[in-house]
Amino acid sequence: MSTKRRRRHSPEQIVRKLRDADAMLSAGRDLAGVLQALEVSESTLERWRRQYGGMKAEEAVRLKTLEEENKRLKELVAEKELDIKALRLIAAGNW
Repeated sequence: MSTKRRRRHSPEQIVRKLRDADAMLSAGRDLAGVLQALEVSESTLERWRRQYGGMKAEEAVRLKTLEEENKRLKELVAEKELDIKALRLIAAGNW
């Protein structure tokens, strides 16, 4: 059983590793060797390709920033919706 510690990669690191993987594969290295060199699984590499494929590091950082901002805005909207529902209940006398 492997006890490797999971680590989070920043968007810049992911883009760099994808670029390195493409370079190694183009140089003729087999996929198993590339995965070992990058210290990731095949499923992780494929997930990264789907999410960050073709991006530059700056674009990946911007995407991450926008995702975080979107999450924060969704939370604000959800809170406002709850406030509106509570006010409607109070106004209707159902409280």
